[in-house]
Amino acid sequence: MAMLFRFSATPDFDFITYFARHLQTPIHNGVLEIPEKLGQGSIRKVAFGPDFKITLHHYLLQEELLLERTASGLGNELVTIFFYDNEQALGIAYNQEPPVLFSQRTESAIQVTSNDLSSTIRFPAQQRIQYVVVAITPTRLTELLALRDPNSVLQTITGRGNSFLFFESMPAEARLLLTKLMTVDLQASLSQFYLQIKVQELLYLVFQKLSLRENATHQPLNSADAARLLEVRQALLRDLSVPPVLRELAHVAAMSETKLKQLFKQTFGTPIYSYYQQARMEEAAFLLKHGRYSVAQVGYELGFSNLSHFSRLFEKHYGQNPKKFSVS
Repeated sequence: MAMLFRFSATPDFDFITYFARHLQTPIHNGVLEIPEKLGQGSIRKVAFGPDFKITLHHYLLQEELLLERTASGLGNELVTIFFYDNEQALGIAYNQEPPVLFSQRTESAIQVTSNDLSSTIRFPAQQRIQYVVVAITPTRLTELLALRDPNSVLQTITGRGNSFLFFESMPAEARLLLTKLMTVDLQASLSQFYLQIKVQELLYLVFQKLSLRENATHQPLNSADAARLLEVRQALLRDLSVPPVLRELAHVAAMSETKLKQLFKQTFGTPIYSYYQQARMEEAAFLLKHGRYSVAQVGYELGFSNLSHFSRLFEKHYGQNPKKFSVS
């Protein structure tokens, strides 16, 4: 059984207020305590003005929760940045499609999206959820970034009326910041000042990564495209021992090969094959560190017939050959 909460992502929508009504529980000083019958933990909201606010989710639920966000129909009047850092991968879906797990081995991810895409996030039961949402208007974000020459990605995000979806992996510094945010006492002196500084640090980390992406003409994106891109990503990671076949992935996406290559690189920041190779190396690192596999076993498990090629590729990614990495 799952608990479902639907809402429309309008700029003036206050998630915590309506979710509290849905749960029939009060809010005290900006904090919604999860009722004991549903789980434990809280949702907290802090506003740094009418155009910049954060919501902090930190709880463990007795049953699965589905948050279904429907498009506002107003175009990009709000930029939403989601930071996930959880024990188990969250299921993310667009356009009413079945949810797919976003992460492979690391259950952390950053998602930057316009508020005109419909999405569903599945939070598993009996798992500690740590999840931060930053909502900010394009104008306020532009003021914060204060960029003289933004690349095409940042121009798209800070512009008006653009539909976009960008994913980034979460650096260790961001995970540490999320942990700090979750433990702030909102009633303490200067707590809001401290929170605003830390949230701006989070934004710096994600937009610094996005600013390094190459300039390219932005391709329009809708909820159906977003859903198909996640399906492609899932197909890409399903078996890391088998290299991707573009023709087959384009069939999964119901797109031309050209459109798929453009949208995948735009959304995930790297070409399809590079994304696949990075995932392979991350899986290899995990198996070497935690799986007690030999270098040969890991190489063959991931489809490498030439172990020298595997070692060279691994060293290129991690600065050490697999054998040294496994014992370091």
